[in-house]
Amino acid sequence: MHIAPFAVEQWMNEWETRVSLNLAETCIHSLTVGEMLALAGAPDAMDEVRELWLGYGEIPGSLRLRTAIAALHARQSPANVMVAHGTIGANHLVYQALVGVGDRVVSVVPSYQQHTSIPESLGADLVRVELDEASGWRLDMERLAEAVTPGTRLVALTNPNNPTGALLPAEELRAVVEIARVAGAWLLCDEVYRGLAPDSTPSVADLYEKGISTSGMSKAFALAGLRVGWIVAPEEVLRRVEIHRDYTTISVGRIDDLLAAVALEAAPAILGHGRDLLAANVARVAEWVAATPGWSWTAPAAGTTALLRYDLPLSSARLCERLATEASVLFTPGSAFGVEGTVRIGCGCAGDVLQAGLARVAEWSRTACEDSSTPVEPAHGERV
Repeated sequence: MHIAPFAVEQWMNEWETRVSLNLAETCIHSLTVGEMLALAGAPDAMDEVRELWLGYGEIPGSLRLRTAIAALHARQSPANVMVAHGTIGANHLVYQALVGVGDRVVSVVPSYQQHTSIPESLGADLVRVELDEASGWRLDMERLAEAVTPGTRLVALTNPNNPTGALLPAEELRAVVEIARVAGAWLLCDEVYRGLAPDSTPSVADLYEKGISTSGMSKAFALAGLRVGWIVAPEEVLRRVEIHRDYTTISVGRIDDLLAAVALEAAPAILGHGRDLLAANVARVAEWVAATPGWSWTAPAAGTTALLRYDLPLSSARLCERLATEASVLFTPGSAFGVEGTVRIGCGCAGDVLQAGLARVAEWSRTACEDSSTPVEPAHGERV
């Protein structure tokens, strides 16, 4: 099976260990085990870890963990939850279980590349519906309705959106649900950044009988190292997923399962910590954009990601390469999301890292702008 290279992951693999200031990371600054337990008010949890039997865990995830995940939703039970290796594993399993050759899949873009490349690799007929940058990365419901024709197999979106930080408010999310319902389509929503907005929108699993929500511990919960994600869906979907999951997963690690459950049982405290950090960092970036010539953005409505537009004669990949090698600051090229002329910034990193990184970018930009007549310079090996 052929699949396109995963542009974001390949970029991160190549560069993230080679810079001192990583502004490409999109998780809320990751917690230590001790920090998480302190926020959760569970200092005795390490006693549970010491006594934990290290056989295989429960195949769908422990009942304790699935109960905590279901509690993040309004209308779900543990029977509607399947645990996976990260949100990335959850998304992959959904596509494997539901999409095949010739199926029509409509994906709202820009998005995380899984939601385009995996269905294409499975032989699906992929239709992209683009968010409108001029209106603040809004979704045009008329265009979506035109794309989601009767018989469409699946509609995919990220909400909050990665990479733009746009958020579909509840009324617009319900409009998307109605479009999917009329067509009889499954609706897959990658909700890994959900919970970071002060007034979070509903989960599609709670809004639609064919709604499928995926998420995990990495982004909003600041615990990427646990590698725990999940699918919340009708039991019919989970039965199909389980067939594919048996070939790849068996179970997640029992220690990961336990620590994820402890964190999710204290979700308000963990998410509140992330919201506070994110609000301060978004304000820092907004102040920087206002003070730095040649840079602009649409501030994220939710989540940790946003696209910064720049006015320099460089492709986004080459700009990011030069910032990494000359300033030791890392962004993700907008070309990885099909949005050239931009870079993706992660607003969830430690505040001092963000501030220092932006200062270096501003200084580097002033130097680079001295010769504005330079032709567009491609990245090494890039075709333009």
